[in-house]
Amino acid sequence: MRCVVFGATGYLGGRLIPELLAAGHEVRAVARTPAKLAGVDWRDRVEVVRGDVTDPGSVAEALRGQEVVYYLVHSLSQRGFAEIDRRAAHVLADSAKDAGVTRIVYLGGITPEGQPLSEHLASRSEVGRILLDGPVPTVELRAAVVLGAGSASFEMLRYLTEHLPVMVTPRWARNRIQPIAVKDVLHYLVGAATITGDVNASFDIGGPDVLTYLDMMRRYAAVAGLRRRVILVVPVLTPWLSAQWINLVTPVPKTIALPLIESLISEVVCRDHAIAEYVPDPEGGLTGYETAIAMALARVRRADVPTRWSDATPGSPSDPMPLDPVWSGGSLYEDVRESRTRADPQALWEVVESIGGERGWYSFPLAWSVRGWIDRLTGGVGLRRGRRHPRHLRVGEALDFWRVEAVERPRLLRLRAEMRLPGRAWLELSVEPDGDGGAIYRQRALFAPKGLAGHVYWKAIAPFHAAVFGGMARNIAGTAEHGDR
Repeated sequence: MRCVVFGATGYLGGRLIPELLAAGHEVRAVARTPAKLAGVDWRDRVEVVRGDVTDPGSVAEALRGQEVVYYLVHSLSQRGFAEIDRRAAHVLADSAKDAGVTRIVYLGGITPEGQPLSEHLASRSEVGRILLDGPVPTVELRAAVVLGAGSASFEMLRYLTEHLPVMVTPRWARNRIQPIAVKDVLHYLVGAATITGDVNASFDIGGPDVLTYLDMMRRYAAVAGLRRRVILVVPVLTPWLSAQWINLVTPVPKTIALPLIESLISEVVCRDHAIAEYVPDPEGGLTGYETAIAMALARVRRADVPTRWSDATPGSPSDPMPLDPVWSGGSLYEDVRESRTRADPQALWEVVESIGGERGWYSFPLAWSVRGWIDRLTGGVGLRRGRRHPRHLRVGEALDFWRVEAVERPRLLRLRAEMRLPGRAWLELSVEPDGDGGAIYRQRALFAPKGLAGHVYWKAIAPFHAAVFGGMARNIAGTAEHGDR
């Protein structure tokens, strides 16, 4: 089949595409920022096009000549996400008809019957209804908690269980949940492409185990080899308070944690297994909870996490770059550092590309840690997002509280700040041969202030730059020279 995937840079989209290719399908990947797909393994086997689901023109162009549409987009972390998703769903439904598409496949969430829905679940359900009521046959797959290395649900579960041997949980932790392994979600998504006829329906998908969140944490601890967790259930923790706690303890920010928690206030269990009539279960059966956790942990431990929840964090493709003409005549502060090293350029580049995460930022760890905590406390992403891989970076992925904006191996790494700031900031790290077998390391911190607060902010932190940025330049060069990579 000719398949087009909206949401190709997201957690599931980035995993679905190689599965579709393995099944023999042709794939067109749609992304608002195609450069984010430059470093993926399957880039040269797909057609990549630029598209925005709220723009009818780009959607129509992306659908041209396609048979099956995968719609894996939602605007969860954006203000007014329900209205954005509603408008995008109508655009897709109308454009799919005009393009002659034969099937739409959409992944939503399980909705409990007869109970009020959270804004998140209500929006996902509304998108499903819009597509099902449209002119193109649609298969809506509805899942609860998706378990896979790098998923927001898994990271929330992992950090809570590993970091808190004793924890206080709200009443919703006793509600029943039917989680599903990401490999089984992908199995059903791929299978939906070849459903024949005019099937137009919703199907719940879930794993073989129905558990409470308490069960999930305790079983996670057992699989991970942790001591038994002491969990106290209290009636006073609201979803908002729970989200604040998760914001501090886990890498998942409260903007994402809150809708995830609100989705668990009601029981989310499959009503039936009707999907098996159209897509048979995976060979060997659905993946049990403990097996799914063990598989996800194994991927994390060997640094084999192809996609993460943070990959889909929105960053507008129209965001100005530090060298764009839009800055002409405006204020742009710079802190420029340079260090020479006897290390060869490749050794220096390896240090540059492995920066952040467990490796850290090569200077004044306390200052970086404090800045990360301040960011979390003010609603930012903080430092806990870490890295996807310890040595390799891809354009568009998260790196602590930065976003990778450019990777030009073995010469340039540019990061865009995603911490809370009164302006925009970038960090450029570059490597240049010195002609004598060594290398020159150059580092630029750039800040474009927004209003008076931005100017005050830069002036206030400028006295610390020598320790933070100066130490960083010296230590990166020194690390490369001494061979500690």
